[in-house]
Amino acid sequence: MSPTALPERSTLRRLLRLLRPHRRTVIAAIVSVIVSMVATLALPALIGRIIDEGIRHHRRDLIWPLSLTALGLVAVRGITNFFRRNLSGAMSVRIEADLRARLFAHLQGLPVSFHDRWQSGQLLARATSDLNAIRMFLGFALVFLTLLSSYAIAVAIALLVLDPWLALLALCLTIPFFVTAMRFNRRMEDVWARSREAVGEVTTVIEESAGGIRILKAFGREQHSVRRLSAAAAELRDVNLEGVGYRALYIPALYLFPNLLVGVVFGVGGFRVIGGALTIGALVAFNQYLGYVVYPLRYVGWILSQAQQAVAAGDRVFEILDTQPTIADLPGATALATVEGEIAFDHVSFTYPSSTLPALHDVDLTIAPGETVALVGASGSGKSTLASLVPRFFDPGEGRVLVDGHDVRHVTLSSLRSQIGVVFDEPVLFSATVHENIAFGFPDAAVEAVTRAARAAGAHDFVLALPQGYETMVGEHGFSLSGGQRQRLALARALLAEPRILVLDDPLSSVDVRTEAEIEANLRALLAGHTALLIAHRASTVAMADRVVLIEDGRVTATGRHADLLLTNPAYRRVLAAELVLEELAEVETT
Repeated sequence: MSPTALPERSTLRRLLRLLRPHRRTVIAAIVSVIVSMVATLALPALIGRIIDEGIRHHRRDLIWPLSLTALGLVAVRGITNFFRRNLSGAMSVRIEADLRARLFAHLQGLPVSFHDRWQSGQLLARATSDLNAIRMFLGFALVFLTLLSSYAIAVAIALLVLDPWLALLALCLTIPFFVTAMRFNRRMEDVWARSREAVGEVTTVIEESAGGIRILKAFGREQHSVRRLSAAAAELRDVNLEGVGYRALYIPALYLFPNLLVGVVFGVGGFRVIGGALTIGALVAFNQYLGYVVYPLRYVGWILSQAQQAVAAGDRVFEILDTQPTIADLPGATALATVEGEIAFDHVSFTYPSSTLPALHDVDLTIAPGETVALVGASGSGKSTLASLVPRFFDPGEGRVLVDGHDVRHVTLSSLRSQIGVVFDEPVLFSATVHENIAFGFPDAAVEAVTRAARAAGAHDFVLALPQGYETMVGEHGFSLSGGQRQRLALARALLAEPRILVLDDPLSSVDVRTEAEIEANLRALLAGHTALLIAHRASTVAMADRVVLIEDGRVTATGRHADLLLTNPAYRRVLAAELVLEELAEVETT
């Protein structure tokens, strides 16, 4: 037994369990299969009687009734096959849709750390081509396998009844066929698994290139992207060519064996008819029964390859579904009521799963309700990491994060995040209207509320200048807007909820000086009633804070008012000076 045998069987069992919610459909399909099989198996015996009793003895009184009965059996088989195909096909489509919805919902529940590790192309491949492979297996290959197995048993019995010696000969001749089919299956096993990984890599390259087309063009990296895709496509090509070679070698053999079997049966059976051991009608019936197995046997390779694809796809899909959320409501978690807004970091340390170096070291910091605290530090110092612990995008490795004295791990995620408005340093917009983007968290928000949030974020005037105003489609990722416009819409989205706590990760980094002054004027009024963590680099933005916290290498090294730290802390001055130089360089590059 190969090392992968047990996982394959486990995966196959899990795939078959997907049929449980569709028991009635499965039962109806089985009934259709049984009725069709009975009609099919009765047909050769009936034809044999027509030949032996009707045609040989010139019994017209038997030929017509038996022929009409045969036509009736053909009609029954056609009708039941229609129902079977319709039922199994519709069931497989529903399973695919349910599994896709389940997979997507599960992805939404997985933490940010999971999505940081996984390529989006790999996730897309699992949600599309992998699920399609599972549907093909459950809706078609599995049905063919069931039909073939049922027919094989019933036909074997019928053949033994007609002529035991000839039946044993025919059954022995099928052994080389099954040996060949199993070898084909083993060869294709690795091919399908590597093919699906290669498809995920190709999807990733295409998705990243489409999303980052402006960066590619800005840095002249189009050819690099082309070479990267060519390499991924070449890997997929080579794997698929390997599969083509195996199919070219084995599929003709899988077609050849059944035809050889029919020739042998006719040759040996002809001699037995001449010897009187078998009638012509029985030989015709025998051959037709054999055809019921021989013809489907040609598809054994396809069935086995579909099964192998489904197992490989199931492994990839279940790999996602088996990933347990590390950020989830703990047993007994309570809903967080309306908060005052106190935030406390109680000796917090944190290390990212992909790193061995701590991002935060023993941070001990308390933010009073209604206080605005600016987190200042060099790039990579831990500012964004610290802020991301408040809405519980991550959990600290050591220590606690408290909101109004409640450990955020002991309250429900929905109640916690409903109290927090977040603006990321890289604003994300969706392919929707301006109104829908601002009201993303509150789809039923009134127009007046959306407009008020846009005014507060300094977005109202430029929105009115758009072709359809608030009903203008912003396009994929909002790239039809400038960086500053996207950032203002993201800020408006956070302000619409009127949260008690605001986490603003460099919210003004992409706006010009005039717009920055306008937004800052609005923010000063807004922040007066909120607790705010403000990650900032510009001195003018930092000046809005009641208190500044300097973070160096994951440690809080100084706290105080902006003016006081400028006078007393050289490290603080160096950080702001470095950021000022970077801003000036950026302005020069854009002029």
